[in-house]
Amino acid sequence: MNFSASLDYLYGLQRFGVKLGLENMQALKDRLPLLQEPFPCIHIAGTNGKGSVSALLAEILKQSGLRVGLYTSPHLHCFTERIRIDGVPVDRGEIVLLAETIRQASGDIPVTFFEATTAMALLAFKLHQVDIAVIETCLGGRLDATNIVEPQLCLITPISLDHSEHLGDCLTAIAGEKAGII
Repeated sequence: MNFSASLDYLYGLQRFGVKLGLENMQALKDRLPLLQEPFPCIHIAGTNGKGSVSALLAEILKQSGLRVGLYTSPHLHCFTERIRIDGVPVDRGEIVLLAETIRQASGDIPVTFFEATTAMALLAFKLHQVDIAVIETCLGGRLDATNIVEPQLCLITPISLDHSEHLGDCLTAIAGEKAGII
């Protein structure tokens, strides 16, 4: 598989619509021995500013001397920028290896695009032996694919009405979903 084929595989997975739940991620985690051991991480949810907070926090941690993984979405220019080690996007060759690992491990598990990319990020962080990872949720928190991590710290940025059809139609319900990362 090359980089283009890796992206074809990933973009061929369910990308639109929402599939909330942790069953696929737990099944994938069970098939990937590297993901079975927890690692230090900070989990960030919220409606507004979570990407900025994630990037700033990762840089602060890096400047303090730690080896830092950062997982954010969506990407702005290139897929590789979703997964960073010490501020540098993983290279295309690594994306190929990570995507192939997930493709083989998922087998009959109908993983979505976000579940696959989340698993790729977690694998990259283990392979690079980061001291800590900063992980941004995609949608909500409680049932978000990223919620299989065991964080040392959870942060929630400002919350507003967001994805009401999936998270609830009032701030209290949405806050409850976002707080599900705690």
